[in-house]
Amino acid sequence: MTSAAVPSSHPRHREGQWLALAVSFGAVAVVSVIGSLATDTGPGSWYAGLEQPSWNPPDWVFGPVWSVLFAAMAVAAWLVWRTGERRALVAYGVQLALNLAWTLTFFGLESTWGGVAVIAALVVAFVVTIVGFARAHQLAAWLLVPYLAWTSYAAALTGAIALAS
Repeated sequence: MTSAAVPSSHPRHREGQWLALAVSFGAVAVVSVIGSLATDTGPGSWYAGLEQPSWNPPDWVFGPVWSVLFAAMAVAAWLVWRTGERRALVAYGVQLALNLAWTLTFFGLESTWGGVAVIAALVVAFVVTIVGFARAHQLAAWLLVPYLAWTSYAAALTGAIALAS
């Protein structure tokens, strides 16, 4: 489906669109909350004890960055939902699950190499998601580009930490 507008008479333009936006934000909020519960980066934590590269950002950066990225993801998914394209949303769901799986694997299981494997799959799934979103809605695809950049950076960071441990 192209990024052409859905007719105003279509159900995705009526009462359901705001509920769909709320569900989209809710999905990323659930991933965010579960992920934050598994993440302990404070002094004395497993993560703090790992050898980290000099280009590892300070811990306080992650919260604001993820908040902006998750908001952009939620809006992008909602824009695609409005087009009626479902395959791209399946890919989006897969990458969202992999996002959570990375946090649970890397932090929850304290597995650096497991984290490398999951984040590699996440990057691939996210590229597939962006391609699917681009077919449905160009703005939605562009909203995901910063997340792809951040995830690629996180993949490099995860790999560097795994190699050092």
